[in-house]
Amino acid sequence: MGRRSWIAGLLFLSVIINYIDRQCLSVLAPVITKELGLTPTGYANILNVFQAAYTLMYIGSGLLVDRWGARFSLAVFMGWWSVANALHGLATNAFGLGVFRFLLGLGEPGNFMAGFRTISECFKKEERALVNGLLNAGSSVGAMIAPFLVTWLYGQLSWRGAFVICGLLGLVWIGPWLYFYKPLEGVVIEKKPAGAWKAYLKLPQSWGLFGSRFLSDPVWWFYLFWLPKYLVEARGFTLQEMALVAWMPYLSADLGAMFGGWMSGRLISRGWDVLKARRVVMLPAAMVMPVSLLVGTTPSSTVAIAGICLVTFAHMVWKTNLATVTNDLYPTSVVGSVSGVFAFGNGLGGLLFTALTGWLVQYSGYFWVFAFMGVLHPLAYLVFGGLVREKLPQPSSA
Repeated sequence: MGRRSWIAGLLFLSVIINYIDRQCLSVLAPVITKELGLTPTGYANILNVFQAAYTLMYIGSGLLVDRWGARFSLAVFMGWWSVANALHGLATNAFGLGVFRFLLGLGEPGNFMAGFRTISECFKKEERALVNGLLNAGSSVGAMIAPFLVTWLYGQLSWRGAFVICGLLGLVWIGPWLYFYKPLEGVVIEKKPAGAWKAYLKLPQSWGLFGSRFLSDPVWWFYLFWLPKYLVEARGFTLQEMALVAWMPYLSADLGAMFGGWMSGRLISRGWDVLKARRVVMLPAAMVMPVSLLVGTTPSSTVAIAGICLVTFAHMVWKTNLATVTNDLYPTSVVGSVSGVFAFGNGLGGLLFTALTGWLVQYSGYFWVFAFMGVLHPLAYLVFGGLVREKLPQPSSA
């Protein structure tokens, strides 16, 4: 197996671990919220503690990745969030849970900033969307594995033991990553002056990427943090029944990530313009998202699960190509920093939407949540299509 295959595989595994760790709380939410006496808004507040730290560290981790390089920075981030996740097992009240959740949020976004830098350093242009699809697929696989693994650990140990065991997984990963990581031969990472990345943020393409992520990424945050709770509370599933079906939307997301990356990469290999190929794949994905309205209105749990699976498939087709545009447009030397800023839009949108979701669920139920999610991607496509229309000019101060 070539070294690049090992790098891609370890990158995929890092995201699986990342999502297992963050999903521990959502899978165990029906148990933990009852034990700690948390209301839906109280649970949303705990989620937003994580989300706030996560959002702020998008920019910070991006800067650290460009300073330290992908190899060392990802090892540091993995160690930090793995320990933070294990510490959740010590929480005895909402405040303690919030503190450990905040620490987890500080470490986890670095996984993706380092991943974007790795893709630019280690893979060719026609390979990048597929590897980005693999990166996004790792999130789906992690979210898919988490219900089974975490509920099994809960049954064998306790919810506290589940956090500790899941937190230890990442520490085992660090050694192979440090051993195998090596940039692609011939890749030249041009040195830029400190702060050179800021000049790129003045360009309309940057605002288009920021705005489209702000609008569309909150949909994924909902399915990560609220799906198990929704299935138990709104659809009447037991914790065990939830674990048996909750993996399905994440599998469909996994397939969407791989299909979206493969499809645009295939168009590029046939001579299509890079941005045109990304847009052509993203548009139908955005148009599928109003299916969320069906999920919120159907009395059938089977139809609801099928609709959710279609939505998560389309979202990952969209997200894989949207994220890869950053690698398409920006120099490798600033990819970590600009990715952090665009991901800040992701986190900010998720932060606001999570707070709104808690309020809507507590006072009016889930219908308006699904209705709102149905229009976000079409709006995001208008922003993306209007502002990200051509390759970047070279900023004079960069």
